[in-house]
Amino acid sequence: MKWLWIALYGCVLVWSGVNPKDQVTWFLEVFPALVGGVVILLTYRTFPLTSLTYGLILVHCLILMVGAHYTYAEVPLFTWLQEALHMDRNNYDKVGHLAQGFVPAIIARELLIRKNVVNGSAWQNFFIICFCLAFSAFYELIEWWVALISDSGAEAFLGTQGYVWDTQSDMAMALLGSIAALSLLHRVHDRQLNAGITTG
Repeated sequence: MKWLWIALYGCVLVWSGVNPKDQVTWFLEVFPALVGGVVILLTYRTFPLTSLTYGLILVHCLILMVGAHYTYAEVPLFTWLQEALHMDRNNYDKVGHLAQGFVPAIIARELLIRKNVVNGSAWQNFFIICFCLAFSAFYELIEWWVALISDSGAEAFLGTQGYVWDTQSDMAMALLGSIAALSLLHRVHDRQLNAGITTG
């Protein structure tokens, strides 16, 4: 499992970095995946996570790397869907923002449960959803700050594609993702937590 994770992460990262659409945008978009990789490397032995959480983190990293290679507004599959379904825009960025709520929800859930931060599932879910919304809002602020200091790469990094409600819809997708993760995965996550953590 560990070596498959590393192989997929490394191969897609290398592919993503070869002739990306825009080098500056590539770095900005892939940076969270690089940070995530470093954090996992540093904590794998001292605080191993469940296989579910590791798998979700990998999926999120791959989503970031694909978006970084093409820019979020020009991922080919979603351009094809845009044309086939007569949509106004390439919606790959919405997949990224859905994952931005879905994956952190399970990470936060694991930390809250294992560290005994909050008692009771209702309060846990409340704080997890609040965390995911705050994380999403902070990321939107980062995008705004980058846009203010970056001229040429701002539009590609923001990926608004002329949609006036892009920021709000991004946060809504993160909210939906967090709720979906807690609703769909809490049982399998509990089983893995109860079975204990192994670092094979």
